[in-house]
Amino acid sequence: MPLLGQDNLAEMMARGAKFRSNPAGTKLNDAEFTELTALVEKRSQNTSEFIRELVLRELRWDKEEGHADPLLAEIVGVRLLLVNILRPLAAGQKVPFETFDKLLDQIKILKHELSGKLLSESRKPGE
Repeated sequence: MPLLGQDNLAEMMARGAKFRSNPAGTKLNDAEFTELTALVEKRSQNTSEFIRELVLRELRWDKEEGHADPLLAEIVGVRLLLVNILRPLAAGQKVPFETFDKLLDQIKILKHELSGKLLSESRKPGE
């Protein structure tokens, strides 16, 4: 039985795929590096761990279509609420509690979808 037969080679490659052996780097100016170092120290990490987490987070985020930043979703939700409530109030109309509650339920559903669309539109290349 050969030491590096097809089965053994495939097994070795599968084990090796788990190790991080491919470098990815960039260059920073002095001010950028100082900011990076301060943030890394503040988070009690080393630089490579911090950068790896950033890169992996972006890669995962990019795979999740329609995913949006939770803060952006809340901002979109507040904007939807204001637009939909202030318009009738400005026209002198009263907004019944049932209408307000129904609006809140609709916004809870729509805010993530709309914020995802906003982000995907803002990330289109060439714009």
